[in-house]
Amino acid sequence: QVQLVESGGGLVQAGGSLGLSCAASGRTFSSYAMGWFRQAPGKEREFVAAIDWSGGTTDYADSVKGRFIISRNNAKNTVYLQMNSLKPEDTAVYYCLVSLTPRTVKLGNAATWGQGTQVTVSS
Repeated sequence: QVQLVESGGGLVQAGGSLGLSCAASGRTFSSYAMGWFRQAPGKEREFVAAIDWSGGTTDYADSVKGRFIISRNNAKNTVYLQMNSLKPEDTAVYYCLVSLTPRTVKLGNAATWGQGTQVTVSS
């Protein structure tokens, strides 16, 4: 069974940093794109970042560009999201996903989603 497990969420002050991890199990995802979405209370789930199978192509939402960095380690079947200069509006549940390309990640077209990890940024 394919499974994605996020970790690394927590509480951080505005301006701080936090790193998320998403470990995939059940199959090898080295040939797939991976990414992150987030959902704040009362809001729709929104795209955050995507990375292609090689790690050579990335894409970010405008709201996080320049502050967040997505990366992956195919040997560990893991994708990461380094979040810097965090703002209270970054507070959300963060989900990782697997898809065919960064474009389909951005569209949220994924057969597999993680269960989510809470990130809370205090002002």
